[in-house]
Amino acid sequence: MERDEDNLLEDGIGIVVGESSKPIQSNDNSEPQLHGGDGEEASCLSTTLFLDHVGRVILTFNSDGLSWEKLHHSSFNLDESICLGRKLAPKAATKIKFSDVYAVEFVDYGLVHEPNLLNGGRSLLGDDHEMYRFTVHGFQRSKTQSSLWVLAVYTFCHKDLQTCQMWVDRINASLNLELGRPRNLLVFVHPRSGKGSGCRSWETVAPIFSRAKVKTKVIVTQRAGQALHVMTSTSNKELYSYDGVVAVGGDGFFNEILNGFLSSRHKAPYPPSPSDITCPVDGNSSFVIHHGSSETVAETTYQNEDQSPLLSSARQQNGPGFSYSRTEDGSCNTDQDCDLSFAKKQFRFGIIPAGSTDAIVMCTTGARDPITSALHIVLGNRVGLDIAQVVRWKTTPESKVEPYVRYAASFAGYGFYGDVIAESEKHRWMGPKRYDYAGTKVFLKHRSYEAEVAYIEVKSEEKNLTLERGRLSGRVRPLRSSNKSERVICRVNCTVCNKKTDQVSMGSPRSVPYPPPEETRWLRSKGRYLSIGAAIISCRNEKAPDGLVADAHLSDGFLHLILIKDCPHALYLWHLTQLAKRGGTPLNFKFVEHHKTTAFMFTSYGTESVWNLDGEPFQAHQLSAQVFRGLVSLFASGPEV
Repeated sequence: MERDEDNLLEDGIGIVVGESSKPIQSNDNSEPQLHGGDGEEASCLSTTLFLDHVGRVILTFNSDGLSWEKLHHSSFNLDESICLGRKLAPKAATKIKFSDVYAVEFVDYGLVHEPNLLNGGRSLLGDDHEMYRFTVHGFQRSKTQSSLWVLAVYTFCHKDLQTCQMWVDRINASLNLELGRPRNLLVFVHPRSGKGSGCRSWETVAPIFSRAKVKTKVIVTQRAGQALHVMTSTSNKELYSYDGVVAVGGDGFFNEILNGFLSSRHKAPYPPSPSDITCPVDGNSSFVIHHGSSETVAETTYQNEDQSPLLSSARQQNGPGFSYSRTEDGSCNTDQDCDLSFAKKQFRFGIIPAGSTDAIVMCTTGARDPITSALHIVLGNRVGLDIAQVVRWKTTPESKVEPYVRYAASFAGYGFYGDVIAESEKHRWMGPKRYDYAGTKVFLKHRSYEAEVAYIEVKSEEKNLTLERGRLSGRVRPLRSSNKSERVICRVNCTVCNKKTDQVSMGSPRSVPYPPPEETRWLRSKGRYLSIGAAIISCRNEKAPDGLVADAHLSDGFLHLILIKDCPHALYLWHLTQLAKRGGTPLNFKFVEHHKTTAFMFTSYGTESVWNLDGEPFQAHQLSAQVFRGLVSLFASGPEV
C-alpha cells in the first residue's frame, strides 16, 4: 500500500504488529484499530502522530508502555543533528514505561511546534500548525544523578479528535492497572520549615498531584504541635479514608506526624532491659542499677508480664489479638490489634523535603528534591521503614519513674548531638545556618558526659566484632570496614531489606518468639562520651554524604550504636572531617565504638541529659529503645545506584 507521507496525519494509519505487519487504514472516523490473532487481544497499537517540537512519529502502544519512532524525510534525518560536519547521537527519548507515567490529559485544539531544522531542511508542516493534542506526563532519570527524577512532557498531535481521545482513554486504562497509586491524601505543610520554604515547595509540586488526579486535603500548620494533635485526634475510620499522609517539611516535622500516628495506635510492650535494671511502670517502687567493672557482661532480660499499656489511653496489650516476636536474628516484628487496621497495606507516608537536612528523604529517595519526592508519591512507590520506640524512664536524676514514649525514624543522639539541637533551638531565627553556628559553638566547648549504655548482642552474619578485635590502651577498637566493597549499601530492591525471615513477609508475626532470657546477652559500655548516637538508617545528608553509618539499611530491623569516647580535640575534629567526606571512614578510630543491635538502654550519671530525636530536643536521664522492622511504609523506593 503506497501513500503520500503528507496525508498520513489526515487519514490516520493503524500499523498492526502481530500476525500481519502491513499498514491498515483506519475506519471512516480515522480511529486506529487494534488487531490481533484469533480471539486474542492485540499485542500493540501504532498510529502516525506529530510529536510537538520533534516531528512526525509512529507512536506504538505496548503492553508495558509507549514507544515512538521518527519518520525521516528523504532530504534529512530528524533523529540526527550535525555539528561541523559530524553527526551527533540523538538525545531525545523514544519510549516511556507506564510505570513512569503519572498522567495523560487531552489539551484540546492548539498550536503545534516544528523541530529546529538544520542545514535548511524542508519543513514538514510549512508553518506552525494547529491540531488536536494530548500530553503524556512522566519522568526521566537525571543523566548525572540517577536518583534525581526530572519531569518529562510529551505532547502528541493529530488532525482527528477521536484519534487523540482514543489514545488518552487507552493510556488511562493502562495507568488504572498500576497498583498502589494513591487517590486521596492528607497533606500537612510546615510554612516555616527550613528556610521558610514549606508553602513554596508545596506550590511547586501541587500541579503534579492535580494532573495525577490525586485528591489532597491540605493543612497549613499555624502552631507547633498542630500536626501531632490532628493525627492523634483523627479517628481511624477517617484517617484510613486516605491512602496516606504527606509531610511538607523537614525530619522534625515528619517526626511530629509520625508520633501523632503511632502514639495512640501502636500497641507494643516496652523495650527489654538487663536483669539488674528494673523499670517499674507504675512508678511506686524504685529501681537499682548494679554497676560492674567489666565492659562486657552477659545479662538476662527482664520482662514484666504485667506491664501496663504503651500509653495510659491504650488498652492492655498482652491479651488476644496482639503478638510480639523477634526473628532468629533478633529483629523485631509486630502484629497489630485486628480492630485497629494498623497494617493497612495501602497506607503510606510521604515527605516533600523542605527542611534543614532532610536526611530521611535523602535515604529513601536518594535525592533532596521536591519534584522527585512528589513523583514517588503519585506513582505509588513503597519502601518499608524501621522505627525506633524510645521510652524515657526518668527526665532528671531526681524525677520519678514515669515512662514516656516517643518514636524516631532516623536518629537518636546524645552529647554533642543533643547539645547542638538544644543550642540551635535558641537561634531558630537564623534558619538552617543555626546548625552550623550551634555545631561550631558546641565543638569548641568539647564537653564530655559520663554515662552507661547496655545493648543486646546480635548473633548474625554481620555480628559486631568490636570486642574480639582487641583493645588498645583500655579503649575498644571500632568495627572496621577496610574492604569497602564488602559493605552492602541499601539501594532500590535491597536484598537485605527484602529478605524474608522464616518464609514470612515483613510485618507479619514470626513463629520464633522474642529470645528467651537465658539466650539474651547484654553487653555494656561505660565511660565518658563526647557523643552517643543510635542510627536507624544511614542518615545521609548534604553535610555527611555517606551518612553516619554508610551501610545501615531502611528496613532490616537493626539500629547502629555509635559511641564516641572522650578524646583530644584534634582527633574528634578528624572524626567529624571523615563524616563530611564521601568515602570517609568516620568509624575507623580507636575512640569510636560501633555496635549493631536491636535494643539498648542508656543511663546518664550527670545532671544534664538532652537527646536529639529526628532533629527535635528530648530531655532524658534514663531511656531505653528498641527498633521495629518495617513498622511504617513510605512513598519511596530507596536510592538508585
